[in-house]
Amino acid sequence: MTSVRSKRDTFRDLHRTGCFVIPNPWDVGSARHLAALGFPALATTSSGIAWSLGAPDNSITRDDALARIAAIAAAVDVPVNADFEGGFASDPESVAANVRLAGATGVAGISIEDSTGDANAPLFEFALAVERVRAACAAVAGSGVVITARSEGFIAGRPDLGETVRRLEAFAAAGAECLYAPGIRTREEIATVVRAVAPKPVNVLVGSDFTTVAELASLGVRRISVGGALARAAWGGFLVAAAEIARAGTFRGLAAAAPFAEVNGLFERR
Repeated sequence: MTSVRSKRDTFRDLHRTGCFVIPNPWDVGSARHLAALGFPALATTSSGIAWSLGAPDNSITRDDALARIAAIAAAVDVPVNADFEGGFASDPESVAANVRLAGATGVAGISIEDSTGDANAPLFEFALAVERVRAACAAVAGSGVVITARSEGFIAGRPDLGETVRRLEAFAAAGAECLYAPGIRTREEIATVVRAVAPKPVNVLVGSDFTTVAELASLGVRRISVGGALARAAWGGFLVAAAEIARAGTFRGLAAAAPFAEVNGLFERR
């Protein structure tokens, strides 16, 4: 297996030039297949992991998240970024302690969000949000772990581009090495964010068919993730086939299933 230090060096190098896709597995099997397809890095998905544990997104425990992140990071030779939600804490000191635990799993990167989970106040107050990022960066200083700071306004009911940019600029100044505003979609929004934090790299979330790798690369995007979209695609096939069996007593949906030998063969080659 590739060493943790080597994975972290590789991950850091990926952010320096060009544009790469970092798809999001939710378990060891999906991670191994994505790595076998040639993707240079992977990122866990909090939603995909939660669904696989029978829970909604943002509801599993820190220890459950750490266990799955560690399993995925250990299963592949490519770098893994941990979707670590909001750090499983509110205050900066606790965020730092939890980020150190995430770093100990062997991941090459860790993402921290500024969302609170409170519909009435969905984002942490600005100064606290910045201090949380600063604490996360300090917690892994010298380790080679890349901290990605996320501003969640566009997916948390506060789609304000000016405020999003203000937060990302402050997160960059606090030490975050990659910036991420899930939910931005237009060329203008993406280009504005890229310009605002340059030369630091920007991650763009693609959860539906609204763009291409080439288009995002032309806008200066360095990293592209898909969040829970691959998990949703897998669940989509499962939901349709299972509902047909339950409601109609027929099995036509199973015709779209991948052949047993094909799926089994993915892992026999390991």
